[in-house]
Amino acid sequence: MALQAVCGLSEPRGPAAAISPSDAWLPTACRGLDVPPGCRLESTHGTTTLAFTFRHGVIVAADTRASCGPLVACPFAEKVHPVHSHLLATTSGSSADCATWVRVLARECRLYELRHGHRLTVAGAAKLLSTMLYRFRGTDVCVASTLCGWDRNGPALYYVYSDGSRLQGHLFSVGSGSPYAYGVLDAGYHHEMSVPEAYDLAQRAVSHATHRDAYSGGNVDLYHVQEGGWVKVGRQDVFLFYYGLYGRGDGKQVPGEEEERQRDSSGKEDEG
Repeated sequence: MALQAVCGLSEPRGPAAAISPSDAWLPTACRGLDVPPGCRLESTHGTTTLAFTFRHGVIVAADTRASCGPLVACPFAEKVHPVHSHLLATTSGSSADCATWVRVLARECRLYELRHGHRLTVAGAAKLLSTMLYRFRGTDVCVASTLCGWDRNGPALYYVYSDGSRLQGHLFSVGSGSPYAYGVLDAGYHHEMSVPEAYDLAQRAVSHATHRDAYSGGNVDLYHVQEGGWVKVGRQDVFLFYYGLYGRGDGKQVPGEEEERQRDSSGKEDEG
């Protein structure tokens, strides 16, 4: 929908014919409108979520930074949401849309269980969500979710997008940081991993993505879905985890640590 229709402007206001250099960054539909100085209408947002199956179940991980354009709206956002005891959903896109549709899906899964006496499969939940979202294709609804669960067929992963598309796979990473996460996952993933190896791989992938992607950060939330249900393994600060990868325990220097120490010591000497 054009910005004029949203704002109720049938014609551009003011000197609409002339596009000033200060409007060059604006989208074409926004040029010439009375936009307050310094007010950007961009809605850039990002995240890093991932999930993969292995012999001990499904690993799910995500960062916790919620961004609003160039601003960090919340550093402790939840991007992995429980749908029921054996099903989790990662969320990427518009926070409001994701929260709404995860709640709708959780309600429908619970109603299905009450009606039929057994849980809806992961494939069924993915088909249900894609069918509901398909009606809103072409609108501003933005939901990209990975459904991660364990049903009578074993562990399963499905990626669902707001245009109704639905993909099955064994490894997914979604969000602006996903290209960086895929680089780590492709190098270290194999189905026969042990549980500690899987935990470490997921945390490393998200941490490296947050280091390279400005719209991802905060913490790493880690979950493990098993036959008995899902458990939250923990939440870890990505800064401490990322620089811990350089090996504080084996005596290696963390990049920039020595320079920072020298600056602090020289500053104290100057003050003295």
